[in-house]
Amino acid sequence: MKRSEINQRIKEMEKLVKENGFHLPPFCDWTPEEWKEKGHEYDEIRDNMLGWDITDYGLGNWEKVGFALITLRNGGQDNPKYKKVYAEKLLMLKEGQHSPMHFHWKKSEDIINRGGGTLIIHVYNSDDKEELSDTDVCVNSDGRSYYVPAGTGVELRPGESITLWPHQYHDFDVKSGTGDVLIGEVSMCNDDNTDNRFNPPVGRFPAIEEDEAPYRLLCNEYPEAE
Repeated sequence: MKRSEINQRIKEMEKLVKENGFHLPPFCDWTPEEWKEKGHEYDEIRDNMLGWDITDYGLGNWEKVGFALITLRNGGQDNPKYKKVYAEKLLMLKEGQHSPMHFHWKKSEDIINRGGGTLIIHVYNSDDKEELSDTDVCVNSDGRSYYVPAGTGVELRPGESITLWPHQYHDFDVKSGTGDVLIGEVSMCNDDNTDNRFNPPVGRFPAIEEDEAPYRLLCNEYPEAE
């Protein structure tokens, strides 16, 4: 992705967040220059990859396949230094955009429509070879449990949520004509380097073409503390 595109997407998400009355933590507003002055007291942000994350999954077409997201809080799954056993994210999915099919080996999560359009999540079980199964899927949504055929698109309107379990395949789309969606995620600790099984395989973090200066640093770009 071009840096100019990443900058644009961050500004678009800032606007959507503001429109929905959500307030971000201070580190989401730090400039690259301010990051150079941040010492080891902020290592939790660095080590647990809090902050901005813009991805096109290495496919080079963010408008069609991509996500903009912020990790607001996170612990370390295997690091005793960070004792949080939970994580929280905020995500933006544009109308007409898709986030690919995947599951997590360890993480269970609640996906919440925080505002905007109608979110669609297609669900599958995984089989013993970690491929898409054709078996009916148990949906846990806002206190209700029920079964749907494999591949069903579960619709979430603002305020509604779904619980997704390890090895439960899911993707993200927006119902046509309803507008961009602000999505919340409340989950177990998150590790985007090791806990994503995409089907078919895609990349997770984009290669960046530096055509202008960064507006915000991404969560995998922070400088080491001096």
